[in-house]
Amino acid sequence: MQHSTIKPKVTQGMRCSEESTPMGMSIGLKYHALMSRFEPVCGAEGTKIALRARLWPSSSFQNRAERFSKWTQSRDEPVLENRQVTKFPLYLQEVFTLITELMSVGTELLLGEITDTNAAFLANDLKGRGVTLHFKTTVGDNLTRVVSTLKRALERSDLVILGGGLGPTDDDLTREAIAEVLGEIPLIDEVYLEQLRGFFLSRGRTFPEQNVKQAWILPSGEALPNPVGTAPGWLVRPQADPYAGKIIIALPGPPREMKPMWLEQAIPRLNLPQSGFYHRTFRTFGIGESHIAEKLGELTQMSNPSVATYARRDGVHVRVAALSDTLEEAKVLAGPVEKTVQMALEGYVYGADDQTLPKILGRLLGQAGQTLSVLESMTGGLVLDELSNESGSSAWLQGGAVAYTQEAKARFGVGLEDESSWVSAEAALEMALKAKAFFGSDWAISTTGVAGPETLEGKPIGTLFVGIAGPNGAKAFETVGAGDRRTLKERSSISALGLFWRVLLNPGVLEAPFEGQA
Repeated sequence: MQHSTIKPKVTQGMRCSEESTPMGMSIGLKYHALMSRFEPVCGAEGTKIALRARLWPSSSFQNRAERFSKWTQSRDEPVLENRQVTKFPLYLQEVFTLITELMSVGTELLLGEITDTNAAFLANDLKGRGVTLHFKTTVGDNLTRVVSTLKRALERSDLVILGGGLGPTDDDLTREAIAEVLGEIPLIDEVYLEQLRGFFLSRGRTFPEQNVKQAWILPSGEALPNPVGTAPGWLVRPQADPYAGKIIIALPGPPREMKPMWLEQAIPRLNLPQSGFYHRTFRTFGIGESHIAEKLGELTQMSNPSVATYARRDGVHVRVAALSDTLEEAKVLAGPVEKTVQMALEGYVYGADDQTLPKILGRLLGQAGQTLSVLESMTGGLVLDELSNESGSSAWLQGGAVAYTQEAKARFGVGLEDESSWVSAEAALEMALKAKAFFGSDWAISTTGVAGPETLEGKPIGTLFVGIAGPNGAKAFETVGAGDRRTLKERSSISALGLFWRVLLNPGVLEAPFEGQA
């Protein structure tokens, strides 16, 4: 591990013994909490502080250290002038960060024929390890384009992870591309080649000669064993300029091969910096992203801890994240911000992390020893699908049905005085009450509305009525959404579940009459 002493301008009088504070960071001990690691260098009286940065053994990191040093020397004002630092310039955040890029190789990925779940898995895993992912690219099975994409990746990133293209066929080109970019000639690993031949023979199959390239290895690389499939991975550490100090990892495309290879073979060889990355995601219902931003105010401008909002199909997610030397320190750092976010969004947060609406509803119903049934029209079974996907739902989900036409609704005993008002609060109420009676459940949810493409009964596209019947009454709620037919159905199913969540927390609302917009 290389060490480089950097002496930026600092505020006089700071002592090395000072501790980090909950909402900021003491300059003496921690400068910023991305990938850098700093050690205090004290003067004779323990007042003047320089910073020794623990650098990665990479020429690119050394270059960034020199750039950082020049940048600090060019500043007129002290760089570290405040004890409390909650936000850092983007330039400073990248100085000692292990810049990482994902490259997905495969025409089927490029054309959207297969969903790239590998990239999502790797991005999430890297995030949890405190590694900064800057780029994700997808390229088809074309050697010229894979080569040019890899060159660009190595020019701007320190760690490049390629997924796919390690098969034995002519369109599996990842090995060839890496070799061409680095100017190295692949060698045949005779030991692995014999293992590969044995793999086929043990299954009573002849060994295809085109599979020989799966036993290739580069002089600057090592093979990553693949106990699940035939394609080993590569971990390459180029020795010659311009890519000396970079790291290239090539992983197989099939997720069942990629995941264990990454976790069991690649990660132990990377020697990633020890750091603690803590994050918690709050899930909200009934409030938009812009309104959440207003409530959070300057919290979203912080760097460490950071607060970010994400619009998802089940509502807006708010993530609080912090990075420090250990997970426990990161958790302590994030604590005050977590509490502030929860207070600002009180009444809208229904769960955190993997706590989905069905999971929360199931827990509430289970604790009360109650059951639920569903009768759907507009949502076409999506509410029941969301609920039944929850593990253990048979303990509290009694049953459900889709009654799309008036005739189908009538079979459940739904009848209206005004037969022309099937998209109405009255219809939703009647459907919920009849579902509750038919299935013998404590609670029932119903949906009716207009999914498009045309208006219905004078109601605009996106109109949704949700009926909720419970032990002490029933009520209908109206909402209006936007989007295409599928989007409206999905959003309406989430709206129905979210409204039911609110009712479970406040059952007394069912005693009130229908009041229009929810």
